[in-house]
Amino acid sequence: MRHLREALAGFRRTPLLSTLSISAISLSLVIMGLFGLSAHNIGSAISDIERRVEVVGYLLEDMKPDQVQIAQQELEAFPEIEEVLYVSKKEALANAQRDLPEFSEIYEELRVNPLPASLHLRLKPGFRTPESVQITAEHLRGYEFIEEVRFGEGWVEQLFTIRRIAGGVSAILGGAFAVVAILLIFTSVEIAILARSEEIEIMQIIGAKDRYVQFPFVIEGFIKGLMGGLIALGLTRLTYGSFRYQFAEFDNLLWLPNNWVVGGVLTACAIGMISAVVSVHRELGRAYAT
Repeated sequence: MRHLREALAGFRRTPLLSTLSISAISLSLVIMGLFGLSAHNIGSAISDIERRVEVVGYLLEDMKPDQVQIAQQELEAFPEIEEVLYVSKKEALANAQRDLPEFSEIYEELRVNPLPASLHLRLKPGFRTPESVQITAEHLRGYEFIEEVRFGEGWVEQLFTIRRIAGGVSAILGGAFAVVAILLIFTSVEIAILARSEEIEIMQIIGAKDRYVQFPFVIEGFIKGLMGGLIALGLTRLTYGSFRYQFAEFDNLLWLPNNWVVGGVLTACAIGMISAVVSVHRELGRAYAT
């Protein structure tokens, strides 16, 4: 409790520096938050597209229903396949009328349904790669009642390439932003502690142990990190809400996952504490040297 009072007293002694430190922490974390928000939504959009990846096998006219049922059971047993959906000729025509309304009159005038029945194979997360799609297509081609298999090979490869590029760019930029944020937080805390070097020196003169000197500053660093993290969280949330309110195209924008939010605030607290420990240790080292 005494160390907490000392830490709070530090805010009263240097209010301007404390405010600047918290502001620097908030600014750095807002940048990280907005980047995380962008990366999360881009990743979610790519995942939504990946969920639509499927392998379609068109069936011959003379296929037997029991053959299809057996094939469905066998295909669903493969580890990469999530679901096998059978689409009849009638359902295929209804889907075409729904998805292509400009040709609805032509479909209504047809006397014979030209669309074949088909099997649609959807893949599990982690198996939506070009290699897994190709393997699944080969499984489907092995059945004699399959006339043709389609899965948009070029499109799947491009999608996987986009995901790899997006992941690499996010890692590089995220790492760069994280380094900048850590340096900003560390520098702001160190400046605040350097401004109180006389206070540290006096405590040493009266015989205070290093841990006793450090602990209030560590608590102060924790509080600054917590306050900066919470302010950054509020500003990021405000920016998120403003985008959704002012721009209709951002109406489906996703908020950050809860574990990201909690992790970000706790990381800010940890960096504040570590920065305080390092800065006070340096200051104590200078005092001993003199």
